[in-house]
Amino acid sequence: FFLISAHTCQCLYTRLSTQSAAMGLVEDFNASATEAKTLPASTSNEDQLILYGLFKQANVGDNETNKPGMIDFKGKAKWEAWNKNKGMSKDDAMENYIAKVEQLKEG
Repeated sequence: FFLISAHTCQCLYTRLSTQSAAMGLVEDFNASATEAKTLPASTSNEDQLILYGLFKQANVGDNETNKPGMIDFKGKAKWEAWNKNKGMSKDDAMENYIAKVEQLKEG
């Protein structure tokens, strides 16, 4: 028989709630990533780059790679899209990614 203080119970509840919310966020993010693959071909390059940058930030974190050379236009654009999110938490990147996919689905 263990005695647990109210503070300890609250801390455990908060930690479990946070973990549960994070798991829900990851599931929502993964569902949005799947939905993003079905966006129309007419989705602008700008919007595709925003999604790319948020996806990389959510999965990897801050961009610590070297910037591609000047003649690698596609690589440079992707690098810059990811680098724009530097300092953003992975959770915030997931939330922004989900919102952007929803916005693009609505047209």
